[in-house]
Amino acid sequence: MEETAAASDRGHSIVYAPRIQELLAREEKVFRIDATTVGVSRSDLISEVVAARPVLSTERSVYKPAAGAEIPHDSATRTIRALGKDVMEGIRTPPPPARGLNGAWPYAATSYLRQWLFASDPLPVSLLSKRGITRSPALSRIVDRAVTVWPEPGGGGRGRTALAEQIRSASDAQERGQAIAMYRRATATLCDGVAALTGNALWLMGPDGRARGAARADLTAVLWETLRLLPPAWMLYRTGGDAYAGLHPEIRREDNVALFPLLMHRHPDYWPEPMGFRPERWAGVPDPEKTPAYMPFGFDGARCWAKHLVVPLAERLLTVALDNRLAVRGPKQETHVPLRSLLSVRFNAESGA
Repeated sequence: MEETAAASDRGHSIVYAPRIQELLAREEKVFRIDATTVGVSRSDLISEVVAARPVLSTERSVYKPAAGAEIPHDSATRTIRALGKDVMEGIRTPPPPARGLNGAWPYAATSYLRQWLFASDPLPVSLLSKRGITRSPALSRIVDRAVTVWPEPGGGGRGRTALAEQIRSASDAQERGQAIAMYRRATATLCDGVAALTGNALWLMGPDGRARGAARADLTAVLWETLRLLPPAWMLYRTGGDAYAGLHPEIRREDNVALFPLLMHRHPDYWPEPMGFRPERWAGVPDPEKTPAYMPFGFDGARCWAKHLVVPLAERLLTVALDNRLAVRGPKQETHVPLRSLLSVRFNAESGA
């Protein structure tokens, strides 16, 4: 069983899903996963793959086609700005009661963030971001239809978030349908990602109060180091084609390519003490994203659309958790990392405030 040194030297351990464990055990930096997919963790080759062509719309989680059409660039830009406004306003407002962080993480944190940032939106708009709704296609369709007629044309209703305002101000049915899809995707992607990052950081900081106190001196560094050891966006998938043929002998024209920041971030060729949780390694680093062999949010041309929001919001959530003495608990101080699109540890937590 692979364990991070960071976890084991703080009295608790991490158990990865078998498929992730198989990847962590690989020594090659370019390897075949199956008949049509090649995995890459070599820094220079990852850069070449990302630079070979623009990201396809179908490869994006938020801006893939919606309501039967591509998401226009200006619409995507408006969504980023609207979400940024909502997050910055949320960070400045008092958080909900800390008891909302009790329970199973990262789900408790996801629900807490949605309540903090989007609960002021009128029903049924706020339902668009609820996990129970988004996990059910049938319920999602019902909510979408309800939002389609909210508010009635000429009505005075207005959502309190900028994202909800984009739905209200849509000029036609297609634009409204896309705004609904963007609300759901943007809120889910942001809240799920921040919850995963914060939960990973809490686990890596360990249950020891003194260790937490030392790490708290620079929570931003804690988050950058968490993004190195346990990056929520642990794998990026690229559909194959001519652009990648010739970049490496292992990559054929028909092969899809899976890029693995999780593996690159842990390789001793790139990092001293790669398995150690060492936030101090980021001290004095003016721009962590320019660090070689580090891609917490992707590379130029394929960076996370919300990267400028994730770390500040995660730092705010982490502060709330520490201020309220959130106790991280797990069976025998061991947590599991399942095979999911977001890499996130699973544990139970209880506020001590």
